[in-house]
Amino acid sequence: MRFLDEDEELNPIVSAVNLVDVFLVIIAALLIALAQNPLNVFSSDDVTVIKNAGKPNMEMIVKKGKEIKQYKSTGDIGSGEGMRAGVAYKMADGSFVYVPEGDEAKANASQSGKEQQ
Repeated sequence: MRFLDEDEELNPIVSAVNLVDVFLVIIAALLIALAQNPLNVFSSDDVTVIKNAGKPNMEMIVKKGKEIKQYKSTGDIGSGEGMRAGVAYKMADGSFVYVPEGDEAKANASQSGKEQQ
């Protein structure tokens, strides 16, 4: 009956059970952090994350559905071919008004004239 009188502190299995409990808590915390990540692959939300905004090493991560794309900034100023499409004005109430120029303005004016008749 010496076995029953043994002290629990000397039993190595007790410390092993405590370690298992600690690891279970750590695993649960990691799973919760993974589930709350905005780029979680298991969610169907559309998310855009911008890292280092305004700096030369800026990155943009776009998640649409289950597809994730990563865009890296080169630090260069954008350039290309194009033409002026119109002018945007910011009003006193904070709204924006777009006024097209050229062929678009003529087309819109002729369409609105036809609609008024």
